[in-house]
Amino acid sequence: PEPQLRKASIGQDDLFKIMLTQLSYQDPMKPLDNKEFIAQLAQFSNLEQNQEINEKITALLTLQAATQSIGLIGKTVEVQTQTGNGIGNVTAITFNRGEPQMTIRTTDGAFLSNVSLSQIYTVR
Repeated sequence: PEPQLRKASIGQDDLFKIMLTQLSYQDPMKPLDNKEFIAQLAQFSNLEQNQEINEKITALLTLQAATQSIGLIGKTVEVQTQTGNGIGNVTAITFNRGEPQMTIRTTDGAFLSNVSLSQIYTVR
């Protein structure tokens, strides 16, 4: 099997540990430059703000997908499935890990379940 690549990233804890190590081992005769230290604190603050923004964007996208899906209840849609295309009415929505999954009753009376928004290509 191929080795899995891990995404290299640095988090708040990692940055904080680096700063503490740097302060612990600095030469008392040549202390860390104030400007350099302030720049590192600013990087730490920016990292924290970016993480918060990413979390809020993810929550917003989840809410938007839920709202779009709820608006499709009762609508006729065309969907693309693994076995082909289908036309039917959205009859129900469930959520799997925050992601909306629709149930569609096709024109021939069959039910398609676990249909995601990305599978819908036409709404009538």
